[in-house]
Amino acid sequence: MRRKVIYVFILLFSILIVILWWPVHDTQCNSEAFLKSNRQKLQIPASQVVVEPWLGEHHVYGIFMVPDEYKEAPFFVLTVMGGSSYCSKPFGYSQNYDDVFAEPETHLIRYYLRTRLALRLIFQGSYFQLNNKQNWTLTYKQLTPNEDTKLGKNHPDGKI
Repeated sequence: MRRKVIYVFILLFSILIVILWWPVHDTQCNSEAFLKSNRQKLQIPASQVVVEPWLGEHHVYGIFMVPDEYKEAPFFVLTVMGGSSYCSKPFGYSQNYDDVFAEPETHLIRYYLRTRLALRLIFQGSYFQLNNKQNWTLTYKQLTPNEDTKLGKNHPDGKI
């Protein structure tokens, strides 16, 4: 009986290791190439960070205050110090998340970090880095005046 318990423990521990250290490559663009490019970029620090992966899925995220003209941006890159960079398309914004309110002409984006990745960083000793909002950054391609017009910013109706 005692051997079965040991084997089950080893099996569960092995599964946990595979799940936590399995690489996740589901990004929608090449974030490294974008970050290394010479393009003008807009970097936005996090307004608030929540790191509570022990509560389950969707409990590790940063809240960012983004200018309204970037609502239609094709993508952004999230960089978390101690982790790496993740590319995503903007979706879902609000004027209020977790008692953080958007300033005029801005909106809030809440970007979730995978719980698996957060646990990996915590097990590697980076909990305090992960929990520091200064270590979270959203990076957008800087809009040119021509792109502002395409996105409707300079049109009298706010549309094209």
